[in-house]
Amino acid sequence: MSSSFEKYQKRRLISSYFSVVISISLVLFLLGLLGLLVLNTKKVADHFKEKIALTIYLKDTAKLVEIKQLEKSLALAEYTKSTAFISKEEAAEAYSKDIGENFMEFLGYNPLQNSIDVYLKADYVDQAKIEEITGDITNKSFVDEVIYDKPLISLLNDNIKKISFWVLLISGIFTFIAVLLINSSIRLSVYSKRFIIKTMQMVGATKAFIRRPFIWKSIKLGMVGAVVALIGVAVVLYYLNEAFPELQLVKDELLLAILFVTVFGIGVVITWISTFFATQRFLNLRTDELYY
Repeated sequence: MSSSFEKYQKRRLISSYFSVVISISLVLFLLGLLGLLVLNTKKVADHFKEKIALTIYLKDTAKLVEIKQLEKSLALAEYTKSTAFISKEEAAEAYSKDIGENFMEFLGYNPLQNSIDVYLKADYVDQAKIEEITGDITNKSFVDEVIYDKPLISLLNDNIKKISFWVLLISGIFTFIAVLLINSSIRLSVYSKRFIIKTMQMVGATKAFIRRPFIWKSIKLGMVGAVVALIGVAVVLYYLNEAFPELQLVKDELLLAILFVTVFGIGVVITWISTFFATQRFLNLRTDELYY
């Protein structure tokens, strides 16, 4: 009979530990994913910004040497991510494919112009900076005009600011919720041992002596939960990097290391603090109050 009761108690203890680890790992996993989102918000925003191009239309009188010099100077400019020269013939071919017919057959000539597409670095995709860049380029005598999508740039910058604000706000709220959830799991775990805590106190054990094994056990559970969560985050990060290699999600190794250490530290610190206050609460209760 005693052996069966001990097995039952052992199963309950293992089940309690398992539920705590699962709770901690799920919360920390979601917190880790949110951390990845926060770290990569700018990177994703920069990726979309660098897809916007300035199109420089060249006059038909432009000499080949002038075009080459302009293209080279643009490629070396601090604001340039990349450049692409598009001849009037290539532009006509692309336009014919878009409309589904050869428009030059009834026009009798090619009205399009040679052009250079300039893809800017993300930091320069700003209305004021682009105006300054286009002003310098249009001063050249062989440049006809420079065009870009002004409404798109304005909309993109506004939306990035809004998204960044909400991501930070949600991160703060979710971090608070994560702390509450982990704290609740630890409190329930300690609650199931409240009679053991009070018995140890009644036989003369000090509060620090009673707290120590509970805190150490919770820290170990927090460490296990954090490791499980980080494995999950690493798997998600791997597949995201495979799906979107252009974002280079694993390039910033230092930031990723800081994120992983932070998530691991949160798992340890929250479990330690939660266990300390949970055990302290039951240590301060009277014996008759343990039943409520």
